[in-house]
Amino acid sequence: MCEQHHHTGHEEEHEHSCKNTLRPAKIAFAAVVFVLAFLPVLPELLRIVMFLTAYLIAGGDVLLTALKNILKGDFFDENFLMGVATLGAFAIKEYPEAVMVMILYQIGEYFQHRAVEKSRRSVTELMDIRPDYANIEENGRLIKKSPEDVKIGDVIIVSAGEKIPLDGVVIEGAASIDTSALTGESIPRKMTTGDDAVSGCINTNGLIKVQVTKEFGNSTVSKILELVENAGSKKTKTENFITRFARYYTPAVVGAAVLLAVLPPILTGGEFSVWIERALTFLVISCPCALVISVPLGFFAGIGGASRCGILVKGSCYLESLAKPDTVVFDKTGTLTKGVFNVTSVNPVDGVTPDDLLKYTAMAENYSSHPIAQSLRKAYGKTIDTEKVKEVVEMAGFGVRANVEGNEILAGNTKLMEKYSIPYKKAEDFGTVVYAAKNGQYLGYIVISDVIKEDSQKAIKALKKLSVKTVMLTGDNRSAAEKTAEILGLDEFHAQLMPEDKVEKLEEIIEKKRKNKSVIFVGDGINDAPVLTRADVGIAMGGLGSDAAIEASDAVIMDDSPSKIALAVFVARKTMNIVKQNIAFALLVKALFLILGAVGFVSMWGAVFADVGVTLLAVINSLRALRVKCLS
Repeated sequence: MCEQHHHTGHEEEHEHSCKNTLRPAKIAFAAVVFVLAFLPVLPELLRIVMFLTAYLIAGGDVLLTALKNILKGDFFDENFLMGVATLGAFAIKEYPEAVMVMILYQIGEYFQHRAVEKSRRSVTELMDIRPDYANIEENGRLIKKSPEDVKIGDVIIVSAGEKIPLDGVVIEGAASIDTSALTGESIPRKMTTGDDAVSGCINTNGLIKVQVTKEFGNSTVSKILELVENAGSKKTKTENFITRFARYYTPAVVGAAVLLAVLPPILTGGEFSVWIERALTFLVISCPCALVISVPLGFFAGIGGASRCGILVKGSCYLESLAKPDTVVFDKTGTLTKGVFNVTSVNPVDGVTPDDLLKYTAMAENYSSHPIAQSLRKAYGKTIDTEKVKEVVEMAGFGVRANVEGNEILAGNTKLMEKYSIPYKKAEDFGTVVYAAKNGQYLGYIVISDVIKEDSQKAIKALKKLSVKTVMLTGDNRSAAEKTAEILGLDEFHAQLMPEDKVEKLEEIIEKKRKNKSVIFVGDGINDAPVLTRADVGIAMGGLGSDAAIEASDAVIMDDSPSKIALAVFVARKTMNIVKQNIAFALLVKALFLILGAVGFVSMWGAVFADVGVTLLAVINSLRALRVKCLS
């Protein structure tokens, strides 16, 4: 009862959906012909013809699929097992049994297909963010357009109760926005003129006009839907094991069935017909459907449950790695801290005014998009004449060198001062320290402080409860990193790291991890791309609408809450437990019924009931992974 789930793609899904729609009528027709075949007035030949007719109505597609697969060289699949078992029953004149097996099989297929479709609908409902239309004003009237037809620069109108269909900027109006479909957060966010509007969110009150900045194909909602739809494409070790298992298991049970049909009658002198029937029953029981359906479905449901809480996992293989973390490694700025920098002190040397120190530093950092550079320009507070800033050289991990008003200005960390042999006094202040020099002379230093996220301490505590080690890697100075690590209770930290140093440190952590465990790196998804890629699972603190984060990582926390890392681990562990339960349950029940079938305690009808029952119970158990209590 699992052949259809081997396919991927919308065409195959549509084909199987159509088959399932027609299946009840086919079952009913076959059942009527089957019952009529038992009428005592019928001659034997007509009775056999009617049994054969009912058999072909119920099982024709099974035989056809088995034949197609044999022509492709795929002999040992479920259709082959069902076909051999029932044709064998016909051969030994057990006509009613052969027909009933096919009818029961089709009933089982119908219910299993319904259960799987229900689970997919549940995931779709949890991520019900696809917009149906966009309102565009033309000649004073609102026109509903498909989001795909709206162009960049168009102005769309979003009324209360409507989804924001495309990404853009609010140019008029204010509203309260429900972001729960993307972030799992129940508290609405205020949105007003100048704010970014993110597709997939719902306008709960007010009316806003939004100028579109991205086409639908590049919008947040489109990327997320694509991510969730393709989440099952990367298989886990468990799923690969099941695939390999089925490859060896099916030929093995066919061989065992042949031996069961031949050896006992030869060795004991029993009747061949009895042992052939038992061998055929053995084949029906052996179908590995519960495993083939429930394992991928369990992972799919887990991904759906996580997505409801604003945790997007790109594939079941990453969910498997999330379930067994040894260490979670955090970037500091923008991950554990808000990334909102403010100048907290300006410390010039004698003979230099605070204004001059701030002016030269801000001008040198004028072209940098780094939050620290932005905070320096904000503190300076004056319009910078860009013609006075030339020959700017940004040095990753050091700082910046620039020609400001004809002077060579250096602004950066201690490494920059040492690189240019500038005599300086090391500051011990809490925060990020920017040292500055003019024409080789030390000017002083500026302290810029970042704010720790309220959620970060909660995240570290939750991870410690899960027995996970926590480490922080940062390019910031040691005193700022030490203070942050102390406040949060981190197990370990490494400061003043250049981008390549972060990768090196992560390599060391990966080498030290426990066997069969994983290392998770959490960063902002843009600056930390090399480290995100190197970790077993790279998690980006995506924030609403961060395309770069969605693309660079293996999982995305949509609302920037570090505590969602612990929730992701919890969801992954719950999913893995469900998958393991299904595997153990299916294998134990299969083993028991195979023994009972081999010794004649279970008939072919009972075998189908067992097969259908085990699969349905495994499917129902898989759906538990959808139920996740999100953090408030």
